[in-house]
Amino acid sequence: MPEISVVIPTYNRLDTLASVIPTLLAQDLAPAQYELIVCDSNSDDGTDRYLAAVAMEHPNVRHVAADFGGRAGARNAGITAARGDVVLFNDADILASPDLLSTHLRRHHEERGAAIVGLEVQVRDMDEYRYKRDHPAARGHLHPPSRKKLSWLYFLTGNASVRRDDLIAVGCFDENFTGYGHEDLELGYRLEKAGVRILYEPRAVSYHCQAVAYEDQKAKMRLAGRSTARFYRKHPDFAVMLNLGMTPVSLGLHSLLTRLPRALAFIDGRADRSRLARELLLQYHYVSGIKEGRAGDER
Repeated sequence: MPEISVVIPTYNRLDTLASVIPTLLAQDLAPAQYELIVCDSNSDDGTDRYLAAVAMEHPNVRHVAADFGGRAGARNAGITAARGDVVLFNDADILASPDLLSTHLRRHHEERGAAIVGLEVQVRDMDEYRYKRDHPAARGHLHPPSRKKLSWLYFLTGNASVRRDDLIAVGCFDENFTGYGHEDLELGYRLEKAGVRILYEPRAVSYHCQAVAYEDQKAKMRLAGRSTARFYRKHPDFAVMLNLGMTPVSLGLHSLLTRLPRALAFIDGRADRSRLARELLLQYHYVSGIKEGRAGDER
């Protein structure tokens, strides 16, 4: 039986998946020690044919296809199918270091009752991936390398592992999170409440290869805001409100900007050359999503 199962949700991401799978097959573990479970929401881009060809040579690759209705449902299907004691979550656009799985496994052997979150390096394209892969000093860090413990706010399932029994004990992912964002943070919140420590392991390195257009970023932030409203509806905890930016101050500033369309247009016009303007606009769309989610609750 494999020791660790890697769960990869996907939908029409063959363009990146075909680069991700080889990195997961080039691990420093024996193939019998791990399995890759690709949970595919009925892609129509040739994902099934690609995985069938890969599985012919690598029987530890499994293709689970169905209409999952979102990433939470896809990941839950992977948890159900997993045969390993440890489940590692990876995405279809996240490339693995050769020791990613062995590093996660080692930490689980050292720490019982813990979830492990690794270092997810952001890259725009394959050229930047190769550069940062070969030049560790260029990778950067979201957290100081000396940090030991994280809160649920950083339980990001592009590079996170949990014992399967702990996932099942808290009910896995909430499949009501069907839009973009927070289904992983909400699971981290429940794991933490159940006594599972969330530990940081900067030596478990993966590379998130994505270049999201600004208009797509705005749409994603709006959806993430809706997910924040759903999160708070389920867990009306002040810590959730504070950490996810659903405060009277942020809501009030949003209302002020909404009443000043010229100021909003000015900031939007500078977003292509000012990082501050871009971040302000993204936060505006995020809070717009929060208000839309709350309005939906009231209807």
